[in-house]
Parts: sequence; C-alpha cells; structure tokens
Amino acid sequence: MNQRNASFDARQLALSFDAPAQQPAVQPPRTRAERDGRRRIALGHEVLDYRLRRARRRSIGFQIDDGGLTVSAPRWVRLAEIEAAIVEKQRWIRAKIAEWHDWRRKRRLHEVRFADGGVLPFLGAHVTLRLRAEAIATRLTESPHARELHVALPAHADEPQVRDAVQAWLQSEARRVLGERIELLAAPLATRLRGWTLSSARSQWGSCSHDGRIRLNWRLIHFSLAVIDYVVAHELAHLTEMNHGARFWRAVGELLPGFEAARDEIKGVDLAALPM
Repeated sequence: MNQRNASFDARQLALSFDAPAQQPAVQPPRTRAERDGRRRIALGHEVLDYRLRRARRRSIGFQIDDGGLTVSAPRWVRLAEIEAAIVEKQRWIRAKIAEWHDWRRKRRLHEVRFADGGVLPFLGAHVTLRLRAEAIATRLTESPHARELHVALPAHADEPQVRDAVQAWLQSEARRVLGERIELLAAPLATRLRGWTLSSARSQWGSCSHDGRIRLNWRLIHFSLAVIDYVVAHELAHLTEMNHGARFWRAVGELLPGFEAARDEIKGVDLAALPM
C-alpha cells in the first residue's frame, strides 16, 4: 500500500522464479534435442514434464501455469545447466505446482453456469438462477425451501445474456448493500468521508484516497455482511491512518470490534477466481 492510495489487496500467487546463469566465453551450438520444446526430467522416483523456451534473457526462469512448468533460458545456456537448475529448485517447483493446482481447484468451486439451475454465491449464501420470461425484472425470491434469483429472460437465453443480466442485478445490490453498511459504520468519521464509488478492480477489495474518498469492489456482494463490514471498516480506517500500523488496526477495531474472523476469512480469497 502506498501513501497516495491506500488499498486492501487481494492475494496474488507468485509463480515465477529466476535463477542466475553464467555466460560461457564461446556460445555452444544448439542440439536437436534443445530445439524440441517438450521435455522430461527424472527427479528421484518422479518424472517431471516441462517445456523449454529459449529467450533473450540473462537468467534461467521458471513459470507455472495450466500447461505445467515452463523453463525460459538464454540461447547460450546448455541443456545440462538448465536441468541442473531444475534439480536445484525442485522443491520450489513442486510447491508451486501444488499451489497452482490448489488455486485452480478453488477457482472451479466458484465457477457458475449462467443458465437455468446455475448456482451463484450471494451475501455469503447461494441462490439458484431461474430464467423467467414472464418476469418484469430480475428479482430475488425466498421461501423456506428455496432461494432463487428470477432472471427476466426466456429459457433459451444464451449464457452471455444471462451473465449480463445477473451482473447488472448484483452490481445494483452491491450499490444498495454497501451504501447501507457505509452509512452504518461511517458515523464516527462522517466529516472525513467525502464520498464513495463502486470498483470493478481485479486486484483490490477497496481503496481510500487522501481526499477522503473510498472505492469498494462490487464483488463483495458475494460475501457475508461480516466480511463486507470488515472491508468497509478497513477502508474507513484509512481516512485517519493511511498505513497498516498499530494505530490503523486500533481504528479498525473501534469501527468494527471483533473484525479478526472476517479478516481471516477473506485473506486467502483470490479475487480473480470469483465468478464475475
């Protein structure tokens, strides 16, 4: 967080690493095997597949994504040196591959089928999407047995149409709910708050500027009121403390006693993995 724009950042995975490579005096010729992008290496009792990419760079780099491990290396580095670097960093590589798979698993949990019967997180619970051509407007209906969002679209509406209608409704609800929570929590700081707006950022839950304005991510509407209140209190506390020091956390506690559980709940959430 910088001093000009204090913000509460979503967790981001660090999935790349650079290892130094020493340049030889004479550049060796590339073998046919080195020109082949797909390779595998034995690491103890396991075999690791990886993709080798030659690049204009000065070090050996490792990156994990859906395709697995990609190793980027200068053209003059021998294959033996590259594989020695993989062996040296194998614990890091294995840990990051596991971390990536865990991230993808959590992301799949948040995936939504934007069609009749799809399930969407809303205010810490779930609602079922129902396409209703006869509905005048998209609205939430609740009964002892079901919590449904009736979307004013015909049953044959395609996924982009449904997504757009649901997102518009969620953003409207976010504006209403966040406005209510700000009004409730900002009373002690009303003179400092100059206004607030919704944000669509993919890396921040909220931010606060020096001129007394805060921004809150509309995707908070997926979470419980306890989590929403924590993020609101977090940004409101920045109106007096533009840092994360001890006085800042005291200010959060004064606005929202017992905030710690909600803070821990959202700390490990990857904002980019949310369904919208």
